[in-house]
Amino acid sequence: MSGFKGVFPILPTPFLADGALDVESLRRLIRYQRKVGVHGVAVLGHMGEAIHLSEGERRLVLETVLEEAAPVEGERGLDVWVGVRAFGTMGCVEQAKMADELGASAVFVAPVNVQNDEVLYQHFKTVAEAISIPVIIHDYPTSFTVTLSVDLICRLGRDGICPYIKQEDYPVGPKTTAVIEQSAGSVGVFGGLGAIYYMEELDRGALGIASGFSFSDLLVEIFELFDSGDKDGARALFDKTASLFRYEFQPKLGLPLRKHVYLKRGIFETDYVRAPSLKLDQLTKDEFESIIERVGLKL
Repeated sequence: MSGFKGVFPILPTPFLADGALDVESLRRLIRYQRKVGVHGVAVLGHMGEAIHLSEGERRLVLETVLEEAAPVEGERGLDVWVGVRAFGTMGCVEQAKMADELGASAVFVAPVNVQNDEVLYQHFKTVAEAISIPVIIHDYPTSFTVTLSVDLICRLGRDGICPYIKQEDYPVGPKTTAVIEQSAGSVGVFGGLGAIYYMEELDRGALGIASGFSFSDLLVEIFELFDSGDKDGARALFDKTASLFRYEFQPKLGLPLRKHVYLKRGIFETDYVRAPSLKLDQLTKDEFESIIERVGLKL
């Protein structure tokens, strides 16, 4: 394994009011993540609206993020994971090669839409053999409509093809345990799903979290408490803020809510989401902000 561990926020892609890519907001977003102490960032994933970006925009996002995430004097750089998803394997290979050539740390790869373990094994194997950086399995059947079996995941790990998984398949706990135990440690698990099962994932041996939850400073604080041995402190902080995790991870509303946070924090210039998408009404905004205040956080 390459040693990934900790908090890897899945980042949204910022746009200007006319829908164009907002490079300056993207730079501020990476600077903010560095400031709060995340261990890496993940871009061009499901929440990054990657399927709504042109190839040129994908490249510009990645180049900008890698530039801002690079080490500077007296400060470590951030690992950068890049989402890879296409209708076919060769489209995934093309995206993965771009990430590798530009200097990404890893790619997290979605399955192709074929419910067959051997076809899926060859898909991940083909992508992995085409690049020099690790391939992380992105296991998210709610979105991808493909279920990855524990046997397949462990085979990919034991064969040295995919040393990590971003595990977002229900039930989260049992599958996390099954992958860790049956792979004999050859597959490192990262949680996701809005971090609503963060504590259970860590308790079961996950290496960290790769979630779009917008308060990444809170994710870092919980992880550091847990990793230092203060598991009760981590659980107490999670329990105190659990209603925010729950509310923000709403299907269809999660991305607009997260962009609203970055807008209110002065990181994004707008909360524009490319179509098709839902827009937040004022009542939902007020409701969301009242929960943030109630759990003791601030915008």
